[in-house]
Amino acid sequence: MSNHNPIQFQKGIGFKEYQRYFGTEELCKQALRNFRWPDGFVCPTCKATKGHVLRTRPVIECACCKHQTSLTASTLFHSTKLPLSIWFFAMFLMSQSKTGTSALELSRLLGVNRNTAWMMKQKLMAAAADAESTRVLKHFVEVDDAYMGGRCPGQKVGRGSPNKIPFVIAVERNEKMRPRYCVLSVLPNFRKPTIYAWAVKHLAPTTFVASDGLRSFAGIRERCDLHAPVACTGRKAVQDSIFKWSSTVLGNLKTSLAGVHHRAHGYYLHRYFGLFQFRFNRRFNLKELLWDFLKMAACAEQKPLHELRLA
Repeated sequence: MSNHNPIQFQKGIGFKEYQRYFGTEELCKQALRNFRWPDGFVCPTCKATKGHVLRTRPVIECACCKHQTSLTASTLFHSTKLPLSIWFFAMFLMSQSKTGTSALELSRLLGVNRNTAWMMKQKLMAAAADAESTRVLKHFVEVDDAYMGGRCPGQKVGRGSPNKIPFVIAVERNEKMRPRYCVLSVLPNFRKPTIYAWAVKHLAPTTFVASDGLRSFAGIRERCDLHAPVACTGRKAVQDSIFKWSSTVLGNLKTSLAGVHHRAHGYYLHRYFGLFQFRFNRRFNLKELLWDFLKMAACAEQKPLHELRLA
């Protein structure tokens, strides 16, 4: 067993342990209260720290400005008709499952209809994407361009196909040259200004970046002093040790999308990427991953349904 990958063989949180922490509605409410207000109640309007629960309704009234708020108001669970225990169980499944969980599988396990499960999953994925949107990589980073989508009958094939969605995958290595963090970003195109804007957001100026010979990756050089483009074609980039981990993570991403979700609509692809990135960057401690997931959801902003649908 000593030769096994310790990350791969983590125990995580079992169902019995989960039940001990979040097995009842009251335990879930208490957990949400602790995540949202770890130092005690804070009024969302005036930031005062004194308030009391009304006798007639389960809301908290600020002692200073008299503003009334509930435990779930203006959060990811705003105006939800589902018990918090259902939400928490969904986060348990999405964080502890190795390959992820589809909306259809959530609907079966949670006992809700498919539309409700889809809405829950989209909200949680959007929150995860927001949490990872400011991720900055440093030290040694592999960067590669990729496309999501297949051939569409009667349309152009290759890079210019309207059915293909361009995105960038970047993997940071640690001192042992093992993968530490990744960034997955859907881009409108692979032009130099677009790549430069992405690099400013996600790469530290002192980062050493290795990429293939795509011309637009010259935009990285304007952000990072150390940029080594490696000219390669076909499967050479996959086989090259320089791009070993970006190719591995890319393969895991596509396997997850194809095997668990079967298809991901282009409108929502950045959310699937955000969830994958959130899980990957916290894979070192599977037990802590659940707590990070819960804290992320508790601190996330409200997600109206019309924003979730995008179209």
